[in-house]
Amino acid sequence: MSGVEQVTVAPVPLDRLAPLLTPERVERLETYVAVAQRLLEGRTIWNINSTARGGGVAEMLHTLVAYAAGAGVDIRWLVVGGDPAFFTVTKRIHNRLHGVPGDGGRLDADARATYDVTLARQRGEVVDRVRRGDVVLLHDPQTAGLARELRDRGALVVWRCHVGLDEHNEWTREAWGFLRELVEPAQATIFSRESFAPDWVDRRWLRVIPPSLDPFSPKNEDLDDGEVEALVHRQGLVVEGDALPTDGRVVLQVSRWDRLKDMVGVLDAFAAHLEDLPPDVHLVLAGPETSGVADDPEAAEVLAECRARWRSLPERARERSHLVSVPMDDLDDNARIVNALQRWATVVVQKSLAEGFGLTVTEPMWKARPVVASAVGGIRDQVEHGVSGLLLDDPHDGAELAAALSSLLTDADRCEEMGRAAHERVRDHYLADRHLIQYVELFAQLMGEV
Repeated sequence: MSGVEQVTVAPVPLDRLAPLLTPERVERLETYVAVAQRLLEGRTIWNINSTARGGGVAEMLHTLVAYAAGAGVDIRWLVVGGDPAFFTVTKRIHNRLHGVPGDGGRLDADARATYDVTLARQRGEVVDRVRRGDVVLLHDPQTAGLARELRDRGALVVWRCHVGLDEHNEWTREAWGFLRELVEPAQATIFSRESFAPDWVDRRWLRVIPPSLDPFSPKNEDLDDGEVEALVHRQGLVVEGDALPTDGRVVLQVSRWDRLKDMVGVLDAFAAHLEDLPPDVHLVLAGPETSGVADDPEAAEVLAECRARWRSLPERARERSHLVSVPMDDLDDNARIVNALQRWATVVVQKSLAEGFGLTVTEPMWKARPVVASAVGGIRDQVEHGVSGLLLDDPHDGAELAAALSSLLTDADRCEEMGRAAHERVRDHYLADRHLIQYVELFAQLMGEV
């Protein structure tokens, strides 16, 4: 997809959340909905990103757009496409914002030309849709180059960065150097953690707004045991390994096929420490069908690396590990399969080397599954170590991962208690009411109301 596409999202009434909230939270949400309706009368909120399929940003937008529309706000979602060269450059930026070199290519004049030419082909179509006084939320590096023209149009422009690293290094500095003149025209910026923002971002207009999850989406809605079994054991999901087990217990990691998610590292740790884990435990690594995520050119390569590594393992490790590719042709079906896998798992892992915010951490927490995750980025905010999950000090340390898993897999009561605390933490901090209220507060400030 190389043009501009408008994504249609059906409105969802906000009162659907009410049974999950305290009366005080319901009342506060209603107050802010009234403020939003008054502030935004005659205005449109535009969300612009680079894909409607796959990954946490697209999932978050489906939720927020649906609830905002259900609250009576005129909100729309545009996707700007690109060719492989454009997404190679933006993936390079993505990796460097996480502190790693990625493909090793340069962010030089040629990279800037590739980036600029792609957005130039679509800029006019985007700008022509936006009216003076509209609010535009630009998501991630792929759309930052639209900020100046949209502001010149008279829009209120906010750049939302979903990725980052707490401790900046040469790679993050290079990426921020590339992005600075693209981002600076935006009136405000949003990050998942303040430490992700470079020094030159105006702190007066920087907001920290972590993502949220929708408990009623196909990814998170309740499933009965029969549905879970049918979805998990559907034919054709496993791309390496035997059919998924019908008994025993499962350690699961679900993520995109991205080197920063370190699927190979999870596989290596499991194989190297097989003797330290109970003999009925299997490992499942699951990710989206690689052709279904348009803005990630490395996905197929990373899956191929995982498959090659699995084939190199000793037979005993291969018998207890499985690689799963979840179809992307029907997004609701994809979400329900992931939902089932997370409910089916005993423990869920997210051994990321860097992470802006892990929806694949929040989702199993909502399903009352204990999570073992790297103490990196936004995950440090999501998980209270020893209460709602276990955090790994060193995401490269396979022995630490195995020890954390063993401590849970040998203590069913601790698993249950931690899963219950995880569910409560998501309910208290990561539902859409908090997320929407923070956006309304920002919009009010941009419009000079407070």
